[in-house]
Amino acid sequence: GVEDRVEIGEDVGVIVLDGLTKRFGSHVAVDAVTASVRPGRVTGLLGPDGSGRTTILRCVLGLTRPTSGTAVVLGRRYRQLPRPPRQVGALVGDGVGRPNRTAYQHLRSLAQANALPRRRVDEVIELVGLGSVAHERVRTLPYAGGRRLGLAVALLGDPDVLLLDEPFTGLGPGGVRLVRELLRDFADEGRTVLVTGHPSSGLEETADHLVVLDRGRVLADVAVDELLGAGAAIRVRTPRGPILAAALREAGARVALEVDGALRVEGVDAEQVGDVAFTTDVPVHELTVVPLTLAEAYLALADETGWTAE
Repeated sequence: GVEDRVEIGEDVGVIVLDGLTKRFGSHVAVDAVTASVRPGRVTGLLGPDGSGRTTILRCVLGLTRPTSGTAVVLGRRYRQLPRPPRQVGALVGDGVGRPNRTAYQHLRSLAQANALPRRRVDEVIELVGLGSVAHERVRTLPYAGGRRLGLAVALLGDPDVLLLDEPFTGLGPGGVRLVRELLRDFADEGRTVLVTGHPSSGLEETADHLVVLDRGRVLADVAVDELLGAGAAIRVRTPRGPILAAALREAGARVALEVDGALRVEGVDAEQVGDVAFTTDVPVHELTVVPLTLAEAYLALADETGWTAE
């Protein structure tokens, strides 16, 4: 309930990683990661497989013991929280519930164990769109149904903090849209959301902020807009393409020809392109900013830092 909410200021991280390191034998899965996850926004842990994103979540949830450093949530280790399901909701891994119970029975027993009202079960079933399969046995649920059940379990205690490992995996377009809206609403209420994703998972459409990982290290801790805007290209269409291209190259831009005859310009911003067109007396029929995709931004970042993905 609302009376259980922990009041945390904007400037304080709700999830704080401090020098978090995890080794499995000689393999370093997480390498001295320091980051702070703030309330009121969706933060993404972004990286390819093997970048350490799931291990970080498991350390926060007390499922994996760090080799060194700490991971705390709401000011303490997860296992020291007085009422974990009401404070932190999590979806990590695929196994959810006893195979012979129905999805509804599974949620109902969790609600009883945590002194949550029965109506909360119906609420989360509706929230995650589980209604059509709520009375099917867990073992017969389709993969997407299992993922939705996992999400319902994470939301059951109406927690302040959500930790979700690849929440969009296995969901169709409708499911992805539903989860996006859910996470957005959750963050807009001032709660804290940490999700993991692959560079091509479309995380930029959900997250406000990213902690970008490669091989266990932090490449960047940055706002999504900043990351995608920094490498944006300019698309410009003019009947006098060769003249404008030459003038832009002279101004220090990189210019390439698009399939439809438009110019793709990098290394200068839209205002500079407009100014060059004006001084060159070239008519402009289109001038748009084309932001990087997250996958492109990730590769550029990995190249820049010398941590090219293998």
